[in-house]
This record gives sequence, C-alpha cells and structure tokens, in this order.
Amino acid sequence: MGVGAVGVRRGPAWAAAGVVAVLVIVSAVLAGLPGGDGRGLRPAPGPEGSVVPAAQGAWVGAWSAAPTGAEPGTRDGLGGRSLRNAVQVSAGGTAVRVELSNRYGSQPVTFTRASVGLAVGAGPEAVAGSVLPLAFGGRSAVTIPVGGVVLSDAVGLAVEPADRLLVSVYAPGPSGPVTYHRHAREVNFAARGEHTRDEAGVAYTTVTEHWRYLTGVQVFSPVPRGAVVVLGDSLTDGITATPGAGHRWTDFLAARLEGRPVLNLGISGNRLLRDSPPGRAFNGASGLSRLHSDVLRQEGAEVLIVQLGINDILREPRQLDAERITAGLDQLAREARAGGLRVVGATLMPFEGHYAWSPELEAVRLAVNDWLRSGEVFDGLVDLDAALRDPVRPSRLLPVFDSGDGLHPTDAGYEAMAGAVDVGALEAGVPAPA
Repeated sequence: MGVGAVGVRRGPAWAAAGVVAVLVIVSAVLAGLPGGDGRGLRPAPGPEGSVVPAAQGAWVGAWSAAPTGAEPGTRDGLGGRSLRNAVQVSAGGTAVRVELSNRYGSQPVTFTRASVGLAVGAGPEAVAGSVLPLAFGGRSAVTIPVGGVVLSDAVGLAVEPADRLLVSVYAPGPSGPVTYHRHAREVNFAARGEHTRDEAGVAYTTVTEHWRYLTGVQVFSPVPRGAVVVLGDSLTDGITATPGAGHRWTDFLAARLEGRPVLNLGISGNRLLRDSPPGRAFNGASGLSRLHSDVLRQEGAEVLIVQLGINDILREPRQLDAERITAGLDQLAREARAGGLRVVGATLMPFEGHYAWSPELEAVRLAVNDWLRSGEVFDGLVDLDAALRDPVRPSRLLPVFDSGDGLHPTDAGYEAMAGAVDVGALEAGVPAPA
C-alpha cells in the first residue's frame, strides 16, 4: 500500500514531500560506518510502496561539519536541554536524514527525541507543518557510544539548495562532554526542556556559535550529482565571514555549482601534518588523518579540494621544510585517489601583515606553491594565491580581500576564492595534468 504525502508551505509556494522508507546505520566508529565506507552514490533503501523508487535517485551529502573537539564547560553534557542547530544545505532532495556524532564524548549519550524542519529566517522558528520527528532504526531514542556516529532514518521533507534547516536533539540526562564544531558562523539555539517539535522559537532563549553533535545532513536526490568535499583550515571554516550570511567560500562555490553538493570540512587552526597540540583540541586532528575520519565516509563524495598547509608554516612548532609539506600533500592526494576521489589542490594564500609572517616563512609558502603549480600530483589546481594577492605586493592579500589580520579574507575575498575554481576541473573523468 502506498504512503501518504506531506505538504509544507514555504512562503508563497507549496513544497511537496513524501515519506520515504527508513534506513539506519548505527554505532559506528569514525574509522568507517559498518556496511559501507560512505563513498559513492548508493541507491536509496525503499521497499515496495516508497514514494521515490531506488532506481530514480540516490543519497548524497548536502551539509557537513567536522567535529573539532569537546565543548569546554560541558563535562557532564547538556542534559535536560533541547539543542537546535541551524544549517544551510547545498543540495536539494525529497527526503532527509541526519548524522549525529559522539566522537569526543567520554560517555555514551542518549537522545530521546530529535527532529528536522525548515527554518523561518535566521531564528529558531520553523515553517508551519515542516517539523518532523527523527527516528533511528524505527525508534525515537538512540544511544551513541563513545566515539560513535549514528545516521537517522529517512523522513520525507522536500528541500532545495540553500534552504536553511533546523535539526533539534534532546538528551534528558547527563553524559560526557559535547562533541561540537567550534566556529559555526551561524547562530544556534538551546532551550530548557524538551522542545524538539516546537515550530515557534520562543523556548529557545539561549544562543551559541557552535554546532553541537550534528555532523551531517544527507538528502535523497532524484537526480544525484557527486559531492565536492573541501578539506581545509580557517579559510574554509570561514572564520571571518559574516555570521549567518552564507558567505564562506564553500557557500559561494555551491551557488556557482547550482545545486551540486559542496561539503565544508574546514577546521580553524587545522594543519596538514600535525594533530592539534594538547589544550587546543578544537584545531582538530591532522588533515592526513581527517582524510580517513572525515572525508572518505561522506555520502556521494566525488571530488576533494585540499586547502591546507599554511598553518603548518605559521603555527608553532613551524614546519620550515617545504618538502615535508609537499610530501604530505602528495600522500594525501594518493590516498584520496585510492579512495575513489578526484583530487584538486589549492595554492597557499599570502599572509604578510599577519603577526607570524617573516621572509623565511614566505619563502616556504612560495616553494610549496611552485610545487603545486608543477601539476605533478593533483588532478586540478585552484590558484587561490593568484586570485587574492596584491599584484603590487604579492606577499600580501589585496586590501579589499583582507579582513584586517593579513591572513583571513573578507566576504569579497571568500567570493574571489570560489571564483578561482575551474568548474571543469571538478568533473569526473577530466584527465589529470601530464
């Protein structure tokens, strides 16, 4: 017997939605989810009667955030609170499922209620009729083990590229520290008590700059397109982008790609070669290790853009041997390609004017860029250096692109970064440079 459809009013237009069959992948360690490695456009699950037959579409990542550590001040978790995360998806589809992580927890965390809905504006309010409960293996409650990740069952909710979603979770009791993404550049919310199904936002009186527990949103696309994953540092994290405006360079790139998924796995302070030092866990594990923990398991991933290396040069202990950085990039490219991805590199942008800059560090940056431009390793190159440097003083950002610290761009700079991408280089099957 067929399933009924759910309609949601979205401004002046109606967006149709259908209830899709459930799928759950539960209790996986971050080295990989059981039953698959997260790559490729796998057919959606769907018994007879599903609204969207498996042959007519596939699941693909539409939003992501890399966990950056355990949130300070949450030793016992955030029990008794509803946490409402606001995210902007880069791709549309007819159904949604979400990923929750307890990577940095010290105890299992149990959520008894979770939901997803369409946002009204930039606040915690949801579009009337759009908030749907999430289940995990057909149950409303789920326990995520220490270091684990869970994927919800599918819910029929029609979303479009650049839609803003609200993902809410509620844990009634204490747990270990909250796994979070430190710099969301998006206002997120919390409420006392269980308010995950609320459409009104009045209970959500506490705001935060963090994404909590939420690490991914997938959509079921009738016409799936392979996702572009960006592995980067604060330049990808968008630390100086206008909050809530969708002005990270990956947001601008998603707009250019018109509905092709772009997944942001930037972590401020992240390095290619070294894990974060003790006490600065929010800078994340090394990019080389994050390829396996964060990138290769992304649903529908097809292309990887690597924007890493500058923090290896400017952060203590500094890496002054350009060949060590290029060897790391070479290793990352080879491992990503072995994982089935097309791999695009990015040159290191100027940073004179930053407190750490010196002629010695500039020489390392230039040497890495010379190697990148040789075209020996990557399948394509985004020349961010050429796109954002001041032609009069190429060791500096063009003033209109400099947020003021010599390193991080303005919104216009982030847009220029996206504009530097050769869209053709992101297409599968384009031959690598000779």
